[in-house]
Amino acid sequence: MGKYLVRRFLQLVVVAFVISVLTFLLVHLLPGDPTTVILGPNDTAANRAILLKQLGLNYPLWRQYLTWLGAVFQGNLGTSYLNHESVTHILATGAPVDFELILISQFIAFAVAIPLALVTSRKPNKALDNVATTSTFGLLALPPFVVAPILVAVFAVGLGWFPATGYTPFTQNPIQNIHEMILPSVAITAGSIAVYYRLLRSDLISTLQQDFITMARSKGLSSRRIMWRHAFRPSSFSLLAAAGINIGALIAGTFVVELLFVLPGIGYALVQAVEQRDYLVVQGIALVVAIAYVVLQFIIDFIFTIVDPRVVRE
Repeated sequence: MGKYLVRRFLQLVVVAFVISVLTFLLVHLLPGDPTTVILGPNDTAANRAILLKQLGLNYPLWRQYLTWLGAVFQGNLGTSYLNHESVTHILATGAPVDFELILISQFIAFAVAIPLALVTSRKPNKALDNVATTSTFGLLALPPFVVAPILVAVFAVGLGWFPATGYTPFTQNPIQNIHEMILPSVAITAGSIAVYYRLLRSDLISTLQQDFITMARSKGLSSRRIMWRHAFRPSSFSLLAAAGINIGALIAGTFVVELLFVLPGIGYALVQAVEQRDYLVVQGIALVVAIAYVVLQFIIDFIFTIVDPRVVRE
């Protein structure tokens, strides 16, 4: 276990280093000149030379990278050219929105997928199983940018059950906050429900045919006890692995939903920064999101080794 974790940690460090290099080069590869955006109507050769010196862009690329990386380790990800707001503050403000969206969406996905898989796996290829399988196929074909307008048209405009836009912080009004977050969360959870249901159903059907399940039945154990005590845990490994990968992928899904529902999350801030060519904001958000995804996968791998020690290789 120790050697495995050390090896995985070293891989994490290498990947993080590559991400930092690519993110740093992002500003230099994007079209346009950041000095032009900053200076605006005051863009002259003299002012541009002064600004390049202030930003350190007149130094060699390797020195710029080391200076930037040192600032990152000190928590300084830069400042917006336009509103002079630090990238750290933008991330701190938007992260709770993204975290809440992912948390609520995954709660909905597990609450729907797990009970449905437990029921249909007992009687595969029956009416309920066929309906559930067909429905999940349909959910896989619906990306968030398609689901979101449908939800708004039906539940916000048509029925008036939920607001189409708006965000109230949880600390101000928890009930209003959850009410406003339901539609965005449902919009990104459709694919998760489909993936979780199909993986768990398939593994449960296979597990329920194993010899140790037959032995448990011969002892007179109830179907519920067999399902929860003997079948569910060995069948949940694929579900856990998929959840780890899916939660990381949902970060991009929240970006689309935040834009459609006008939620002040990291994704909404990133889209605005791209449109306004606010390069340092784009760079800082891209770095943090990429590193967060990699670290999340490392944590999921660690949890997976606890749930199933067979994945550890010396």
